[in-house]
Amino acid sequence: MMIKKTVKELRLVVMTENFDEALSFYRDILGLNEINSVPPDNGKVAILEAGKATLELVEPSTANYIDKIEVGRKASGRIRVAFEVDDVIETTSLLQKSGAEVIGSPRQTPFHSINSRLEAPAGLQITLFQRN
Repeated sequence: MMIKKTVKELRLVVMTENFDEALSFYRDILGLNEINSVPPDNGKVAILEAGKATLELVEPSTANYIDKIEVGRKASGRIRVAFEVDDVIETTSLLQKSGAEVIGSPRQTPFHSINSRLEAPAGLQITLFQRN
């Protein structure tokens, strides 16, 4: 039996000790649009729009395969966030200059995309990808 489609939005919630640094990185550098924020009475919250959201489920062996392609070794934990961008090379360089650590330089993948991998603020490992 299939459940009636009720999900309206996928929201990834990330707790960070360095809120202002993370907000600046994802909003001002990566370019995510801040669509809502909560006054700091109970702590800071910012909701950033990242375009279309999807949930990608992978088996551990597949995650290891993707790591090998993007980084050359096992590198990811249980969660990795991927952003589709217009220019992987330019965006990777910009994010690196803004404090992210490149752990996999831009490269062609068998998935018909150019991907790079970075360690970014808020403890997130991110993939940038550009379809080709």
